[in-house]
Amino acid sequence: MTAHAEREGDATHANWDGAEMARQIKAHALALGFALCGITDATPPPHHRAYARWLAEGRAGEMLYLHRQEPKRGDLHSVLPGVQSVVCVALGYAPADGRADMPGASEANDNALRGAVARYARFDDYHDVMWQRLEALLAFIHTLAPNAQGRVYCDTGPVTERDLAMRAGLGWIGKHTNLLSRHLGNWFFLGEILLTLPLPADPPETTHCGTCTRCLPACPTGAITAPYQLDARRCISYLTIELKGSIPVDLRPLIGSRIYGCDDCLAACPWNKFARAAQDNAVRPRADLTGPDLIALLALDDAQFRHRFAHSPIKRTKRRGLLRNVCVALGNIGDARAVPALARAAQHDPEPLVREHAAWALEQIAARAHPEKPPLETDTHGRKAPPGPRTNPL
Repeated sequence: MTAHAEREGDATHANWDGAEMARQIKAHALALGFALCGITDATPPPHHRAYARWLAEGRAGEMLYLHRQEPKRGDLHSVLPGVQSVVCVALGYAPADGRADMPGASEANDNALRGAVARYARFDDYHDVMWQRLEALLAFIHTLAPNAQGRVYCDTGPVTERDLAMRAGLGWIGKHTNLLSRHLGNWFFLGEILLTLPLPADPPETTHCGTCTRCLPACPTGAITAPYQLDARRCISYLTIELKGSIPVDLRPLIGSRIYGCDDCLAACPWNKFARAAQDNAVRPRADLTGPDLIALLALDDAQFRHRFAHSPIKRTKRRGLLRNVCVALGNIGDARAVPALARAAQHDPEPLVREHAAWALEQIAARAHPEKPPLETDTHGRKAPPGPRTNPL
């Protein structure tokens, strides 16, 4: 082996060509079903300092795992010693018309009370699909460079994937703080392979948002406080997925009928009109996750929940979290047909969290039925507050 090949470390022959290997890796990624593939180096992510400040300001809410991972996110060598390159891939899931297509009760063909699920969660868990294909891509890389060490990530582990994907040329970070693409709009998943293999880096993507700020007012809760600034504590995706306890009372009405995630800031982006519609069967929406019946969800016990969502990202919330969200959605819809199911949940559900939110929902429905009667005051966790002097003289 020549000195050049030894310097490359993972090369198997003297005429090893990094550019040709990169070309083959990208071609194989597309053959596996990924929509985009790019390569970047393993230097610190460009926005890591800003990310660390964001954590220090408490805007991550209760996501303490982000604090634990922060040092490694700034130093990929602590994740994979000897790392030299990162292969970044994207799997698109854009609908045919590029819109979020969030169904609600008014859009259902039947008369059921239905909730809204973020588009990415309407098919089987994307983590499984991404991991399988990333592992297949890593196996292919090993046929080119058997000595290369690699580590696969997809929305897991201490990897700042949006920064890396931007630097690899897949897209740019929009004012809503998500990555968007000229080819896929806002509808795609990201995955990475960290490699001890030196590969030529692709040029980073430049921003194409211009003066557009449509995503900012589109957020129902005002979580996007300024361009490129997100307060996760107000984000509906955080409130319905990451938050494990009570949803703040002042934010509950803003959640609407959403029971898992929110697409509003993504759907507002005009780049979606250029998104290539996904043809992959892995991202075909499941009928039971497209506008699910809220009353039926509220009746699920633990075993039924685990069975129904065994292959769905919704399992992350556990039963208590999903039913908490269902109660909030029913309270916001305000249909009296939900009263019997909510009353049963408020009295008999084994989870205090569900009982609390069911009681809140009943109060909202009662307030709509009798608008002349002021709703009972509650504290920030939805508990009934003791009577006290009225601060409004009117």
